[in-house]
Amino acid sequence: MVTILACGDIGVKRADATSMFAAVAPGLRAADLVIGQLECAISERGARVPNAKLAMRAPPAMARAVRDAGVSLMSFAGNHCLDYGYDAFEDTFRHAHEAGIGLCGAGPQLAAARQALVRTVAGLRVAVLAASAILPEGYAAEADKPGCAPLRAHTLYEQVEHDQPGTPARIRSFAHRADRDALCEAVRAARGGADVVLVSLHWGIHMVPVTIAEYQIEVAHALIDAGADAILGHHPHVLKGIEIYRDRPIYYSLGNFAIEQPQVWDPAITRSASFRDLVSLNPTWRPHERYTLPEVTRLTGLAKLLVTADGRPEARFTPAWIGDDSAPRLLDPADPRFARIGQFLAESSAEAGFATQLRTIDGDFQLQGPG
Repeated sequence: MVTILACGDIGVKRADATSMFAAVAPGLRAADLVIGQLECAISERGARVPNAKLAMRAPPAMARAVRDAGVSLMSFAGNHCLDYGYDAFEDTFRHAHEAGIGLCGAGPQLAAARQALVRTVAGLRVAVLAASAILPEGYAAEADKPGCAPLRAHTLYEQVEHDQPGTPARIRSFAHRADRDALCEAVRAARGGADVVLVSLHWGIHMVPVTIAEYQIEVAHALIDAGADAILGHHPHVLKGIEIYRDRPIYYSLGNFAIEQPQVWDPAITRSASFRDLVSLNPTWRPHERYTLPEVTRLTGLAKLLVTADGRPEARFTPAWIGDDSAPRLLDPADPRFARIGQFLAESSAEAGFATQLRTIDGDFQLQGPG
């Protein structure tokens, strides 16, 4: 049995980067493969680009701290990959490589960004692909330009009552067909040379619990139909529901994991108009001095896949909690927060229309679909 863990956003900028992982490192190191989402560039070079709402750049020490904690593979597909331009982008790959971390979902050109990263783990070949639907202008890789693999989506607003002017509209979304099809083709190609295929996606509606955009369900189902064994989602900074589709898990959002508060990256961010817009999305959000993000962002955890020799994954979720220091801590089943996270996931899944059942087993939640 091979154990694969995956977590949400990681970004560390502090004097002792290893302190961020002190409580979770033993659990991460016990797995055969740990996959994370690299939320920031790792560099001391570059200049902040004008269209970065919250520019994020971590010192090189972060790479070694992440690897020492047990994370050996990361997606760099996200809306911060080019916050400090091409120099910092290139440095990120160099620092990750020197630390022993493989990056996927981004590269010097589009073909490289869409390439699967393959690791052999206990005899199983695991392929990981990544893409981002959250794309500031210029962040998507092109045929001759660095960036991340794009998964663009379109939004339209459908009037619900055509004879009632001014009534709220229904929000509809659908994937950019070429991006969706290219990602599905990459999954099929990876399937030919791997026992397990995982897709890491930076997508979704941030700071809002429960809500999952239509394009996410469309893309997730298409990727599993193409041969993916699991979808690992992130970006919203909160946990979202989990769907079991064709016996394969779709973790729509794993939330934050080991990431600094916004003011660490930019002390002035909480006074900006863009930050006020962000706060407006969640009416329960009351920013505090030390832990600025909404209290619901403290709920987090690890996607856990127990993979048999034939490549079939058993899907689980290991709950964790983010403290005032922004560091995650795995939870014991006896901790009341363990049950709270289970209830949150169960309710979020049900409200999203998923018939996913959670059962406590060996310190995790085992995930089962209908029937």
